[in-house]
Amino acid sequence: MEESSAADNALLFLLFFFLVFFRELDLKLGFLQEVGFEFRQLVCAGAHHAITAFESLGLNGGKALQGLFAAGESAAGLHGANRLGGNSLSDLLVFGKRAGEHAAKYAAGAPPTRVPDDQVETAARAALEPFERAANVKSAEGPYQVQHALQEMMQELVGIVRREEEMRRALDGIATLKERARRVSVVGNREYNPGWHTALDLENLLTVSEAITRAALERKESRGGHFRDDFPDKDSEFAGVNITVTRGADGGMIVSRIPVPPMRDDLKQIIEENK
Repeated sequence: MEESSAADNALLFLLFFFLVFFRELDLKLGFLQEVGFEFRQLVCAGAHHAITAFESLGLNGGKALQGLFAAGESAAGLHGANRLGGNSLSDLLVFGKRAGEHAAKYAAGAPPTRVPDDQVETAARAALEPFERAANVKSAEGPYQVQHALQEMMQELVGIVRREEEMRRALDGIATLKERARRVSVVGNREYNPGWHTALDLENLLTVSEAITRAALERKESRGGHFRDDFPDKDSEFAGVNITVTRGADGGMIVSRIPVPPMRDDLKQIIEENK
């Protein structure tokens, strides 16, 4: 009983500590928001994070795409080129609260929307295609093989240490895997079918992998968690830009450098005081 009580007390202390910490962080961020401070991502993360091509959504979670609110690392985060352990939890709690509040306000004042029936039918047919391939194409491949091949390739060619020649090979490999993904098949029912879910995820996994690779190619320097063996030093040219990836008219990816607005002197002073 004494051991259990001690463990309970320790857990309560940790919970209290985190609650106080996040409360203080939320108050500080609220002040920064009032004076107009906005955080922006400076460099893409590694292949294990799907945050590369997302423009910062602002402190309230909604900015770049009307009606879309995001929180946590999917919204680029406030840590710039660094990704220190444990930061993602504070991102999720602080900005999840803000995004939720402002999403509710947006929904309350937004006009009603309706998705066209033909778009729903097209999406439904595309989602069921893997089942149809299993019945009609005996040589169709399963989704797990494509997923595993993508994981292995990104780890090897777009991993911790990056080189242009390897990332160019990764882009060729992604194009090949896209063709394989279009031919995958699944069996079984629609209920609780992880193979089907993986088949549906492949397009997103391949899209994010390509965006990460193209953004990493564009940033010809090393900064934070992004390390280029062929460009091992920081380059001041990239210090003031975000690397963004957008979809072009032909469906391909367009990589751009977006200048980061200069920080005001009073905000620089706040950063210096809190170092």
